[in-house]
Amino acid sequence: MREYKLYTQRMLLIGVTNILVALSAFILLPLLTKNLSASNYGIWIQFTVTIGLLTSIVPLGLPWGMVRFLSAENDKNKIKEEFYALITIITFVSVIAALISSLFLKPLAGLLFGGNLYIADLLPIIIILACLNTLFLNYFRTFKQMKLYSIFLITQTYLVIILAAYFILITKQGLSGVVFGYLISFAVSNIIMFLLIVLEIGVSYPNFQRIREYFSFSLPTVPGNLSYWVINSSDRYVIGILLGTIFVGYYSPGYQLGNIILMLTAPFALILPTVLPKYYDNGEMDKVVTFLKYTLKYFLLLAIPTAFAISILSQPLLIILTTPKIASSGYLVTPFVALGTILYGINNNFNQIIVLTKKTKINASIWVFASFFNLGLNILLVPYIGIIGAAISTLIAYAVALMMTFIYALKNFEYRIDYKFIIKSTLASILMSIILVTFKPNVLFNKTVGLIDIVILSIISAILYLIIMYLLKGITRREIKFFKNLILPSKEISKNKTLYKKI
Repeated sequence: MREYKLYTQRMLLIGVTNILVALSAFILLPLLTKNLSASNYGIWIQFTVTIGLLTSIVPLGLPWGMVRFLSAENDKNKIKEEFYALITIITFVSVIAALISSLFLKPLAGLLFGGNLYIADLLPIIIILACLNTLFLNYFRTFKQMKLYSIFLITQTYLVIILAAYFILITKQGLSGVVFGYLISFAVSNIIMFLLIVLEIGVSYPNFQRIREYFSFSLPTVPGNLSYWVINSSDRYVIGILLGTIFVGYYSPGYQLGNIILMLTAPFALILPTVLPKYYDNGEMDKVVTFLKYTLKYFLLLAIPTAFAISILSQPLLIILTTPKIASSGYLVTPFVALGTILYGINNNFNQIIVLTKKTKINASIWVFASFFNLGLNILLVPYIGIIGAAISTLIAYAVALMMTFIYALKNFEYRIDYKFIIKSTLASILMSIILVTFKPNVLFNKTVGLIDIVILSIISAILYLIIMYLLKGITRREIKFFKNLILPSKEISKNKTLYKKI
């Protein structure tokens, strides 16, 4: 019971962290869309998408290898030597990547950044900082120091907002200032994280003896990471090239709103890889199944109604957060992305099985196939049905990846899915949606309606959803009691130590 309690506390911490990170995106969104042109906002999206692409490739998957191999390691000398081996390799590769990008600054500026050479000039430095940032954050994740992980993630995220506000509103530097602020946030957080790590483990010469094992696990994840980026982000490139950066500006806010469900996947995606290897390697399969089963259930409990709510409220939310033009052009993107993100979350759960069995090549193959499928659909659909075609392509690609992962995972692992629960949650969400549709604020015609009205309506709808789920027995008293016990003080655990077995 103590293990489930600790896991739940970490999940709640990461959940709160990701809510704050998600909220930051919607603080930054109006700051950018209301003070920059749609074209400049599209360039900002292209820039962040490019950083996402490079950080999925350049670190060679080694941060994920650190999570897999060092999370169960107790020898401090090994931890120290291998960490410095990883930082040496990632620094070397990121510097090479930065030098290569510096050779193509003008073509990059013209193709992706609307000819903005200043942004292209900063790109090589940001490549190095972003790659190291990935490693440092994953150090705290590896050793389950979730409080530090959360503090740095939140601080770094909100520092970008503070600096963006300063450079836009005070110095009037616009987009160039925002990108410079982005660089500063990485530099500051990297310095502090590295100093804390040095204070904890000290300094050592790198030891490359196990690096072959790391590469054997990590390198196959790179095609998977790249392929996931293709599905999740390459549509901005396709839209930018085929339709122009202004349409990237129309597409991204609706996509970002639908992608908010991703914050619900983050807790188990971050924590499960650090928890499950220990039980899997010790043959404690009942615990592995329990973690996976209830992680998926509670993800869907929140994700399904969230998808319904943000799809219905997409247009009024986007008008409040951006501009009427962006909202009217992109609100239909949200439902497709929201459903696709739910499928991605389910896939993430099944993917833990592939990671545990160290079959990362299988995972890479799945995402490579799905990414090529997605890219082909984008090229085919975007010229004919515009940005909605990109959203549809994303949904189909996630569905394909989930189907392939599902088939492989269940062939190698005994794992039952609670289909009745999914049906109950969907039915409760539909009934909840009647309230949302009936009372949905139409901010196009009623200027007095604002964000507070939408928040109140959302809270009422959420309460209704939970009541319906309880009546449908999608949530039982026993489960409520179990969850309550997980967040009680430790002395209460012994009174309920057999409860989880009954669930």
